[in-house]
Amino acid sequence: MDRFHLINVFVAVVDTQGFAGAARKLAISPPAVTRAINELEAHLGLRLLTRTTRTVRVTDAGERYAQDCRRILAELAEADESVSGQHGAPRGRITLTAPVLFGGMVVTPIVTGYLQRYPEVSASCLFLDRVVNLVDEGVDVAIRIGELPDSTMQAIRVGQVRQLICAAPDYLTAHGIPLTPDDLYRHTIVSANSVTPNPEWRLVHNGEPRSVRLQARMTTSTNDSAVAAVVGGFGITRLLSYQVAAHLRDGRLKTVLTEYEAPPLPVHVVHREGRQAPQRVRAFIDMAVERLRAEVAVQ
Repeated sequence: MDRFHLINVFVAVVDTQGFAGAARKLAISPPAVTRAINELEAHLGLRLLTRTTRTVRVTDAGERYAQDCRRILAELAEADESVSGQHGAPRGRITLTAPVLFGGMVVTPIVTGYLQRYPEVSASCLFLDRVVNLVDEGVDVAIRIGELPDSTMQAIRVGQVRQLICAAPDYLTAHGIPLTPDDLYRHTIVSANSVTPNPEWRLVHNGEPRSVRLQARMTTSTNDSAVAAVVGGFGITRLLSYQVAAHLRDGRLKTVLTEYEAPPLPVHVVHREGRQAPQRVRAFIDMAVERLRAEVAVQ
């Protein structure tokens, strides 16, 4: 019995919440995963997982055992690094993800600074406007904007961004400044981050939620195209503060309905392995947290 293999498979099942996900992560067959879990449970004399046809749940004993196994695997990795002379400097490849514009504007300088500091590390950046599954897609660290669902992931809050309704001064001069959410119905709406022609903007006034469902003249799947449309005077849109900060400073855009602004969205650095993460991941997290908390765009 290869105990290292068995606990590695068990941790993969817990992390991916399924046998099929663990098989993909470890590049082995699902029956091999099943055999490993059965063998481990038989050796320990207790049930680590509760399986049904649809779900895999970790028992209380399994959860405690998974935590101990993660620590053991991390210590083995640290031992390998130390004995091979790698403990002093991170090396290897790190994979991270962030939204497209935020990745290009804010995260990229952090990544390049990290790579310059640690020349034996390389990085893969997945800048996508969708939620990337860290386990299934082999991602070490994610920069997430918005409220986080409950999960087993580790999250460090580093700031927040505002949700701003804005338009070009020329457009507002020609069509008037909306003073209440109802005024938006008579304006040309550009909808970002949506493929529906009827975006719903959730606002707040005097502490009470207020929603308006609008008919968009233009919908776009990219934030930068929405920015270009409204800077060109086409209409009104709602975007995140970092996406329009430069245009607001230069006077090419103006905010409206600020008294109805929704609460800011939190920004988190999310990762899978906590203190047991490889050294290259921990070093990146430390740098990302420090720089993002100092970044004006997420204050």
